Amino acid sequence: MDDGMIIPLNFPTLESFTDDELVAFSLANPDLFVERNEQGQLFIKMTPTFALSSSNNSELIGELVIWNRRQKSGKVLESNGGFFLSDSSMRVPDVAWIKLDRWNALSMSEKKSFPHLAPDFIIELKSETDSLNDLKAKMQKWIENGVRLAWLISTEAQLTYIYRSGHALTTCTFDEFLFGEDVLTDFSVRLSDILEY
Repeated sequence: MDDGMIIPLNFPTLESFTDDELVAFSLANPDLFVERNEQGQLFIKMTPTFALSSSNNSELIGELVIWNRRQKSGKVLESNGGFFLSDSSMRVPDVAWIKLDRWNALSMSEKKSFPHLAPDFIIELKSETDSLNDLKAKMQKWIENGVRLAWLISTEAQLTYIYRSGHALTTCTFDEFLFGEDVLTDFSVRLSDILEY
């Protein structure tokens, strides 16, 4: 969902931020969107999201929230929720869902920060300025760090790239139904019904 340019940020006298330093940096710069890769390099987004991407992301979140309210099985997080992953990166998906027992196992201080946790499910929504290859690499990192199901949605191609732990990459057109499989029980959506492209 990154409509603005993502800028890599390097600190010549600092190898990388610790997790606590990254949280402090994020708190000190609330207008910046910050991610960290597994090498410790920071990536900063400095512009707001364009209206169409914001609307489409809201539709995706809305579908998941409506399903989750019926199921009462987890927590939905929007595009400002970051996660410290096992490879030492801190990544921020456009949409995330965490199973309720895993959410409840977090302390309140973890919930008020970036938890050391891979969500069960994530969505990344490709914008016009995103590199598809970069996003595909990011999706693979999500899976390698414990995400069980992940969707990379490209409105340009009208395709969803579906990543699953231990399975080959598959695709689904916007006119086909996407299913939550064994992660989001009884969840389904047809993106042509909710997205504008």
